[in-house]
Amino acid sequence: MPSAVHISLNVSDLVKAVEFYRGVFGEPKKLREDYAKFVGQNPELHLALEPGGKAHAAGGALSHLGIRVDNVDEVRRWRSDLKSRGIVSEEEKREACCYALQEKFWLRDPDGNRWEIYTVLADIEDASRETPAPCCAR
Repeated sequence: MPSAVHISLNVSDLVKAVEFYRGVFGEPKKLREDYAKFVGQNPELHLALEPGGKAHAAGGALSHLGIRVDNVDEVRRWRSDLKSRGIVSEEEKREACCYALQEKFWLRDPDGNRWEIYTVLADIEDASRETPAPCCAR
């Protein structure tokens, strides 16, 4: 799987947002009561929608941005390359988040926008998180 851009949006009404993005990207790849994920092929895009709750009230629609890579070695390569360019990241770790087991690390840009560099190890049925998602609510 090639690298892909990942965008996670806090939404005020998940049902309405899913309906809108269905018109843009087709059927969601994952759809749960508290989460939806669309995967577009052209362009390659992973768009996650989550009810905003406190995060929406505090910080607007953007939850975080991300780059999904093919495997754990790529996650580690990204982290090493960024470190060599002086970009500080949070600790690399494995965590269950957004209905998937992921290997990842996080960055924060000067304006506080959060980026995750990650790979999905396995999809899981359990949300494995509380609201707001600990993995996405830093």
